[in-house]
Amino acid sequence: MRLHVYKKGFRALGISESFVKGVSKESILAGVVMRADMKIDGFTFSRVTVGGTDATEKILEMYKRLRRDDINLLLLNGCVISWYNVIDLHRVAEETGLPLICVTYNESAGLERYFRELFPEDWEQRVEIYRKNKGRVPVKLFTGHIVYIRYIGMKIEEAREVLNRFTFEGAIPEPLRISRLLARSIVKSLDASM
Repeated sequence: MRLHVYKKGFRALGISESFVKGVSKESILAGVVMRADMKIDGFTFSRVTVGGTDATEKILEMYKRLRRDDINLLLLNGCVISWYNVIDLHRVAEETGLPLICVTYNESAGLERYFRELFPEDWEQRVEIYRKNKGRVPVKLFTGHIVYIRYIGMKIEEAREVLNRFTFEGAIPEPLRISRLLARSIVKSLDASM
């Protein structure tokens, strides 16, 4: 099935997170539904355990809570969030029935040794999901920036087309940029109220 990213009604749900390292027990997840014409027409929020194993469940809950059948694609800001809380990308794609792109912005040698060192009680479970997500592929955007992606349910050319369509400037696609701003704002407002 071809992704019709240039249709106005094409919608992506972008999900990002924010937390205060060493302080927060939970991370704020923010989701933004954005159309291909850059109009925002939905939000969803959740909390995920810092250092936990609940990221996959929480993302699925966010999608289900929207109760929408017009979202065409999921965009995730990383698959290892909230201090090594690993998202099972294949499970998310399968249970939502949507193609998915997971975006990161820096090269990395991998995280397996950190799972072993920091989580002796369940490192094998985390590593299993991390390996199942497979490696990242570098993609050069029309802006000249390189991002590193994992993608499910589409060809690499379609993934690049989606990212170029939703990126104004720099490296961060707009649904992820806005969701990250929202998550950070919520974390700041919660921190200020304590």
